[in-house]
Amino acid sequence: MAENGNGNVATENGLAKIQTQKQKALNGICHDDSGPTVKAKTIDELHSLQTKKSAPTTPNTGSSTPFASLSEQERQQLQLQSISASLASLTRETGPKVVKGDPAKSQSQKVDHVHHVHVTPTIAVSDSALKFTHVLYNLSPAELYEQAIKYEKGSFVTSNGALATLSGAKTGRSPRDKRVVKDDVTESELWWGKGSPNIEMDEQTFLVNRERAVDYLNSLDKVYVNDQFLNWDPQNRIKVRIVSARAYHSLFMHNMCIRPSPEELENFGTPDFTIYNAGKFPCNRFTHYMTSSTSIDLNLARREMVILGTQYAGEMKKGLFSVMHYLMPKRQILSLHSGCNMGKDGDVALFFGLSGTGKTTLSTDHNRYLIGDDEHCWSENGVSNIEGGCYAKCIDLSREKEPDIWNAIRFGTVLENVVFDEHTREVDYSDKSVTENTRAAYPIEYIPNAKLPCVGPHPKNVILLACDAFGVLPPVSKLNLAQTMYHFISGYTALVAGTEDGIKEPQATFSACFGAAFIMLHPTKYAAMLAEKMESNGATGWLVNTGWSGGSYGTGKRIKLSYTRKIIDAIHNGSLLKAEYNKSKIFGLETPTAVEGVPAEILDPVNAWADKDAYNETLLKLAGLFRKNFETFTNYTIGKGGDNLTEEILAAGPIF
Repeated sequence: MAENGNGNVATENGLAKIQTQKQKALNGICHDDSGPTVKAKTIDELHSLQTKKSAPTTPNTGSSTPFASLSEQERQQLQLQSISASLASLTRETGPKVVKGDPAKSQSQKVDHVHHVHVTPTIAVSDSALKFTHVLYNLSPAELYEQAIKYEKGSFVTSNGALATLSGAKTGRSPRDKRVVKDDVTESELWWGKGSPNIEMDEQTFLVNRERAVDYLNSLDKVYVNDQFLNWDPQNRIKVRIVSARAYHSLFMHNMCIRPSPEELENFGTPDFTIYNAGKFPCNRFTHYMTSSTSIDLNLARREMVILGTQYAGEMKKGLFSVMHYLMPKRQILSLHSGCNMGKDGDVALFFGLSGTGKTTLSTDHNRYLIGDDEHCWSENGVSNIEGGCYAKCIDLSREKEPDIWNAIRFGTVLENVVFDEHTREVDYSDKSVTENTRAAYPIEYIPNAKLPCVGPHPKNVILLACDAFGVLPPVSKLNLAQTMYHFISGYTALVAGTEDGIKEPQATFSACFGAAFIMLHPTKYAAMLAEKMESNGATGWLVNTGWSGGSYGTGKRIKLSYTRKIIDAIHNGSLLKAEYNKSKIFGLETPTAVEGVPAEILDPVNAWADKDAYNETLLKLAGLFRKNFETFTNYTIGKGGDNLTEEILAAGPIF
């Protein structure tokens, strides 16, 4: 036998005889490149080596913050004490004993990590005071994925990396079950009565529901706690705490609210507003003011919101939006249900519009930066996004129609109530088996042209979108301030509804301030603030019809999206301000005689109708619907001189 080049010995048949390391060592040759064995004696020890603690948080810079001089352990203690205070029952001797971490990963807890808060006792200590409540605090998306998949039935990772979840029996908001505490302050400040979304409840009933929610959350082995912010304007941001029972809810709010930095989280302190989401547990329908097993309750004095009987995550998002509609105007900041983008030269545009008007499509422009898609504030500093994410509709979503939304659905995104292939996990966005209201919630930085931070200068253009299925509104009109207020308060669009015998006709829909379900004050207050900010900053109002031309639905044709985009481009670049205008009858709208890239014959609606009598009849019909809708707002005055302002707004409506 002879040795080959590898140190192995060749046998008589030519094949190498493999030598062991021991043999090689004995021969004086040792090339052992294997690594050492792991430093673990059990499989559990091996698993413990797989993860490490997060990198140290941002060090103190000497700034005067509430916790600047505290040690890491003292910060942790204060943080847990704050959470215990949030979860404290109003009728127990102490708040719950809270400890950080997943109960499944820890069999015992150290005493110095347990915290509770004392409150005024009224009855004896309950069983819940004898147990630990484990707090899963500001978990990362990866951690929340693990929690959802392990503990929440109906949670899956889809082929695009998103987390698919189910919201239970409720797949949309429950506006009829929303309640607001009516007290001495809110009785005079908020909008109550006909047309208002605010349905009253008293303080005692709120406390009953709060107690029910807190007791339910404290009965669980673990709760999820998110400490986050609202409003990208650092001078006017709001600290919010969300306590929930589902990883789905925690990840949803992680995406939708502004995510704090490590240093901001260390110095978070006491929240300005707290949500108790006990949506898996029903309210008691025999409680006063309750009409079902669902209740979403706002107490503005206590700065608290309670959710019972619905797991639909959108209730948290829109509940906080309602809170901002109350808190921001107190600071002379206008809260808006709108999209917002900014050109490369810093020109900002606001887009208002109800479902189906094209708000999302038109505010998403690859040539402009996206400040936000849904909720904004307009302060003396300019505009700012309220949220840290987007909540997009998914029904019939395609890569071709909405590439930005399509690409944003990836790891970290929550997909609500979608249907997917049981094997490949590929989502079928056209499937309405669960609901038509399928949604995706993702951080705004998933949009490639998002502007971070999400703030911008004062808007130059305020664009009100309407999908007029009656076909009588111009494709674009320039509005004066009074007309802007009138159409802002009206919040008009028209939907196409089918009747049983197959005849389809347009149906007018009005939603005050383009978001009636979320406003807290009377619509004229928001409208007056809008007009004041537009006037002081030189902004122009526009009414853009994305609906029908040449006839109503069934006779006319939908205005081409390409034409609407040309109109929006002309608004952005300022060329539409230089156009010549004619004044229309009835509505008194200023319509341009020419827009580049748009057929001149459709700019004045009457020219596009073959039947002029039918046009006039339809125009009067729509004007009557506007007038009838506005009757809700005619008897309201705004402070001193409010009568004159109301009369000015009324005069800007249709005249016939």
